[in-house]
Amino acid sequence: MKQLLQNMKTGEAYVADVPVPRPGQGTALVKTAASLVSAGTERMVVEFARQSLVGKAKSRPDLVRQVLNKARNEGLLTTVDAAMNKLDQPMALGYSSAGTILQTGPGLHGFRIGDRVACAGGGHAVHAEFAAIPQILMVPIPNGVDFEQAAFTTVGAVAMQGFRLADVQVGATVAVIGLGLLGLLATGIAAAAGCQVLGIDLDPERVALAAHMGAQAAVGRDQAAEAAGTISHGRGIDAVLICADTPSNDPVQLAGEIARDRARIVAVGAVDLEIPRTQYYEKELDLVVSRSYGPGRYDPDYEEKAQDYPIGYVRWTEARNMEAFMDLLDRKQLDIRPLITHRIPIEQGKRAYDLLTGKDPYLGVLLTYEDHPLPQENRIFNYQAPSVRVRPGEILALGVFGAGNYARSTFLPVIKKTGEVAPVGIVSASGVSAQHAAQRFGFGFAASDPDALLQDPAINLVAILTRHHLHTPQILDAFKTGKHVYCEKPLAINQQQLDQVKTALQTENQPLLMVGFNRRFAPLARSLKAFIETRQEPLFAHYRVNANLLPSDHWLMDPEIGGGRIIGEACHFIDFLTFLVGQTPIEVTTQGLPDNGKYREDNVVMNFRFPDGSLGVVSYLANGDKAFGKEYLEVFSGGRVAVLQDWRKLEMINNGKREVKRHFLQQDKGHKDAWKAFLDALQGEKQPPIPYDQLIGVTQASFAAVESLHEGKPVQITPDLDSDNL
Repeated sequence: MKQLLQNMKTGEAYVADVPVPRPGQGTALVKTAASLVSAGTERMVVEFARQSLVGKAKSRPDLVRQVLNKARNEGLLTTVDAAMNKLDQPMALGYSSAGTILQTGPGLHGFRIGDRVACAGGGHAVHAEFAAIPQILMVPIPNGVDFEQAAFTTVGAVAMQGFRLADVQVGATVAVIGLGLLGLLATGIAAAAGCQVLGIDLDPERVALAAHMGAQAAVGRDQAAEAAGTISHGRGIDAVLICADTPSNDPVQLAGEIARDRARIVAVGAVDLEIPRTQYYEKELDLVVSRSYGPGRYDPDYEEKAQDYPIGYVRWTEARNMEAFMDLLDRKQLDIRPLITHRIPIEQGKRAYDLLTGKDPYLGVLLTYEDHPLPQENRIFNYQAPSVRVRPGEILALGVFGAGNYARSTFLPVIKKTGEVAPVGIVSASGVSAQHAAQRFGFGFAASDPDALLQDPAINLVAILTRHHLHTPQILDAFKTGKHVYCEKPLAINQQQLDQVKTALQTENQPLLMVGFNRRFAPLARSLKAFIETRQEPLFAHYRVNANLLPSDHWLMDPEIGGGRIIGEACHFIDFLTFLVGQTPIEVTTQGLPDNGKYREDNVVMNFRFPDGSLGVVSYLANGDKAFGKEYLEVFSGGRVAVLQDWRKLEMINNGKREVKRHFLQQDKGHKDAWKAFLDALQGEKQPPIPYDQLIGVTQASFAAVESLHEGKPVQITPDLDSDNL
């Protein structure tokens, strides 16, 4: 299918052929009929992307500081690679569209195939021929509304939310500063609500359009104060909606000038918010910033899991604002057809973004789509990839599940540098990241359906780089089709999944499994292990992790998707202690700092006891500063001390002698060596590089650590393994 994308490194907007996305849980596959280019939001993205690296740095000094801190702690080359990878990712443009439901995913309620719907959401209602839309971000289109009008619904809901925050009643005077697309829609909404509306803009043509949208008066900037006095009978404006898009704070000053005493001013557009204190103080003005299209926006439980807010407590959510805007269109109280200035076929979508940054006038820019059926072949072939003839079982032929940030920045570059496999196919849920990764890393095809890999007889090896809840199901699916598996950590996120893996591993002639506990394969890790290999007594190791705070709505924090930070991330460090000791822990005591509504069980100290009497401590902390190094390990045993700092420096002290090993320009956490160890195992005696009892035991230990935190007491770790059958 055709989709409009933005290259964040070069600023180029381009139309690409990408796989059609699959409708997942609670979503529908919608065939797009029209999508609206948001002049304000999308122009900002385009202008940022088209800046040079220096320009990008100047506009985001906060990110520059993060980059410098990362370079200091992790090395220059590691940081440059990470920064370039971020810029190399294609951005899916668009967030307001309309179309027809073609397929429904499991758990979708209230919609059927054939329904006409208006769609919302960045990353969902994109400029593409087909889109996967969550249930809560769709609203039905009434019979009296066509697709072109319905495509305005999301931007209309933004204007609707701004008007609601003004908190005015019938007969109130409302001024709208900035008569772009958003301001004209806000004008029409306020007029439909029975308000007296004054429109203000610098452009005479847009001033003229305001009258069509229902404004009682519309003037240029110079006449604004006089017109405000006239329409309000000298009292001042009851509410001012600032819909302008400008780095100047002139709209804020004008709003304060024309507002009445104790009026409300709502910032809907992107403007400078430097407040003239005297003016706002003397009138005791109330300034409110409107956040997108209503309550629910930026809440993943609402948008992705369809957990709606009770109407008795939240009358106007983002979906209800969309419905209300649609009702205005259906009752002909709002006519937006004169706002449409351009209709551009998706194949020529780049023209739309040239308009945004050019000098030609525009307002409502619609992308249009022909009525194409779903393609029979949903794989996008990469004809630039090296030609490799792959016969089943002949060579190592690789398929990859997942093309997210970790895959693109870390794992796929390792695969490309290492070689030794034929990169056949790569899959991602949206298809966009898979298509980009296929082009960049030489895979033969990209797809959105996992079966494209599972049912390919040539593929005998898969790498699983998806979100954590999918790891176990995809391991089991790969085993059923006879494919070896390299799975990123964690192996499982709950006991039921772990039991399924244990059962599968005890089946005869099962393919080989490796989990991406890469740190144990790093060169400095091997040196450290060799340093303590001859120990004759238990060791003590303390692994301190400055993990940094994640947003509370990050998917990793969701126990059903990410498993939480102990199971989803701290398993890395439990495994490294296991590697040093050579055995999995048998007991854990976990203590944590209070979450206080800010943290989510990510400030913990885990004390592990091992069968040989060794003790290991993992201090996993999210309450630190990013400028400080992330990982620090100390090991004590038999008169020897080793200190490992951020995978760049290892100090080993014995008998008064100190040996230091360093990586000056970059970290090496063992990703390449872990992958190479797995390939060597597949091509050799097919023994797992990490013993299965350790894979299972480490995962069990992470579950026990969470249990100990909850129960407030030590927990025995009993993997219940028959190691002879693993």
